[in-house]
Amino acid sequence: MQVKQPTKQKSSFRVVGIGASAGGFEAFSKLLQALPTDTGMAFVFVQHLAPTHSSALSELLSKETKMPVLEARNHMRIAPNTIYVIPPNADMTITDGSLKLTLRDKTDKLHHPIDAFLNSLASTHQSNAIGIILSGTATDGTLGLKAIKDASGITMVQDKTAKYQGMPQNAINLGVVDFTLSPGGIAKELSRIAKYPHTRISTTEDALPKGDAL
Repeated sequence: MQVKQPTKQKSSFRVVGIGASAGGFEAFSKLLQALPTDTGMAFVFVQHLAPTHSSALSELLSKETKMPVLEARNHMRIAPNTIYVIPPNADMTITDGSLKLTLRDKTDKLHHPIDAFLNSLASTHQSNAIGIILSGTATDGTLGLKAIKDASGITMVQDKTAKYQGMPQNAINLGVVDFTLSPGGIAKELSRIAKYPHTRISTTEDALPKGDAL
């Protein structure tokens, strides 16, 4: 008798992948300060980190929110209303609701940990994936946002409030961004999506909150 293979199913809740480089910690802190703790989403923060130094990122971010903030471990399963932070000297992907860690590649090739995570998020969570790029230089994250958009997920980048606009602007230039917002505006849009998950994706102009600081 042939054994039927189980079908891969995306998670029942949205998973938000957030990428940042220089200036990204400040931006993510502001986002968390404005974000409700009961969105029902899981948040995974991928920031460029020095590979040879320990990180206090999870401890620092825990001061900005009442949600649990955990440094990711290999095979850690994600849960709603929780924040996961990439550890130093690691690359991270997500498969079937579990985080997978590998040692950072020590070759001279360009290191794009944000693209790696967002690509895996698009593949496994499809329309339940949300990708966000905050302040940073260069281009990491753009291809990951494209993968999420192609999978019918939602994409956002930080607006001109970004201290370093290279990463957000590169994604905008490629045409893979649904929303361009301040950190506070991103938090408001995530809250709106959580309350009305089946509403249409409005344009960037529609999404700009009235009175939100630019």
